[in-house]
Amino acid sequence: MRVALFLTCVNDTLYPDTGRAVVKLLTRLGVEVDFPMAQTCCGQAHYNTGYRHDAEPLARRFSEVFRDYEAIVTPSGSCGAMVRELYPRMGARARAEGRGNGLAAVLAPVVPRTYELTEFLVDVLGVTDVGAYYPHTVTYHPTCHGLRSLGLGERPLRLLRAVKGLELVELPGAEECCGFGGTFAVKNPDVSAAMGADKVRNAESTGAEVLCAGDNSCLMHIGGTMARLGTRMRPVHIAEILAGTEEETAA
Repeated sequence: MRVALFLTCVNDTLYPDTGRAVVKLLTRLGVEVDFPMAQTCCGQAHYNTGYRHDAEPLARRFSEVFRDYEAIVTPSGSCGAMVRELYPRMGARARAEGRGNGLAAVLAPVVPRTYELTEFLVDVLGVTDVGAYYPHTVTYHPTCHGLRSLGLGERPLRLLRAVKGLELVELPGAEECCGFGGTFAVKNPDVSAAMGADKVRNAESTGAEVLCAGDNSCLMHIGGTMARLGTRMRPVHIAEILAGTEEETAA
């Protein structure tokens, strides 16, 4: 199977190791992974801050870059939700404004073929045991877009439970937002910081060494809060856990 990795802006700029982990993991599972160099932003930042028309050229470019792949895999629930949930809305809105069906037609091919990493593994490849090894105690935070927009449900937990050496502990208040929310953290810093502190305190109560999630934007916010509160926990993207092997640990 030939798929494309949509890395996303945040990962490309700040967390390239997550992209490397996705490639390593999928290659180990027999998937041919391409990284189209022409990829750019999906338009989420523009759309969510009210610049809907400015997001349209980015959405068109996304479709042009990725339309020929069997699947588009992203290690980001929020960017995956942008394509799956909001691209159809953009097309429908353009039509309602009297601009025809052109935008909807351009975006339609990529919408059903875009997958967040864990749903691609479970739903498309049909695997939960990916041959991973990670000898740490881990708690899982379901990020808002993955939980509410994509409906990832138990998929990430099923994958984590199958990792050799990993002890998974339940996170109290798991479904509560961490407080990041993109520009929400900028516009409402006090509320955002309080929500982040609640999330970190709940995570600390589990005794876990690692808090993992499927969105590095949320992990960035949580990690910053951990640093300010002086916790010993580490934020780790789920892709980096699933990519780990016993051989590498031994080496």
